[in-house]
Amino acid sequence: MRMKSVLAAAVLAAAGFTGAAWAQTVKVTPLGSHDGEFCRNDRAMIFEDPDGTRILYDAGRTVRGADDPRLGRIDGVLLSHVHGDHLGDQHGKEANAGTCASPKLDVKDAPGSNTENIVIAKKAKFFVGGEMNSWFNARIPAAGGDKSQVLLVRFGGTRKLGGVQIWSVPAVHSNGIGAAFLKGDLAKQMKDNGLTAYVGPPGGYVLKFSNGLTAYLSGDTGVTAEQDLVVRRSLAANLVVMNIGGIFSTGPKEAAFVINDLVKPKSVIVSHANEAATKDGKVLPKSKTAAFQKMVTVPAHPSLSSRTMEFDGEAKCVKGCDM
Repeated sequence: MRMKSVLAAAVLAAAGFTGAAWAQTVKVTPLGSHDGEFCRNDRAMIFEDPDGTRILYDAGRTVRGADDPRLGRIDGVLLSHVHGDHLGDQHGKEANAGTCASPKLDVKDAPGSNTENIVIAKKAKFFVGGEMNSWFNARIPAAGGDKSQVLLVRFGGTRKLGGVQIWSVPAVHSNGIGAAFLKGDLAKQMKDNGLTAYVGPPGGYVLKFSNGLTAYLSGDTGVTAEQDLVVRRSLAANLVVMNIGGIFSTGPKEAAFVINDLVKPKSVIVSHANEAATKDGKVLPKSKTAAFQKMVTVPAHPSLSSRTMEFDGEAKCVKGCDM
């Protein structure tokens, strides 16, 4: 038995997982519109690796600009696709403005974007897929950043930032950039004709952290076979951030199928519900979020804004989670 323990420790050490590192947690902090609630526009999250690497996912409309004090240092920014509610065509100036069902958006970011402003101000690496790379390679320098900040990660490829390994994975959605983000004649012609400009396929991400936690960030997606073949069987995700809004992506029933039958994680964080899902931090019983929680067979944690959840390497929430 002693020899087996020594060999197991040697294998973990060779893989870079010391006992101390494995015991450390990944911190996940939703950045929504209303403190302690899960509201209509909420998409943004910060993931912090045990080594301190901090990654912002889909800033959207609820990060209150690049000087939002909740951001702190940001090393990397992930963008799943360029729709306004993810790229950030506008945002709220103050916390808790408007209602949870209809947050106040009083700062216009387009034709720039909330995401780009954050990337430039934080001097962060910016991870994108498809042809988004070419588009942002022109936009980031034009807005005062550096072209080297934009890093392409296409399906099947991987990048590393600090102790975090980053894969791009497919999503079933659309990815047209709207006229609001463009200038000049092209913007007018697109608006007049009701067109968007295609910038490659949308996507999601899988992040493997230094404590062993492996998180699937679904982006906006429908049910897709890659959730079984790639996310579960190849990359072995044990935590999922899942969109449940319906109409534009998986609704509660479809999202529950993804969790229970395809990815089969140990835990799920509920995101992008397109509703006022909570009141006083408690899930409303008639909400889509409540319906999803009842259908899944694993713990489903709502994205309560500014409340940090901590997950161990086995995707167990050890601090900050409410059911």
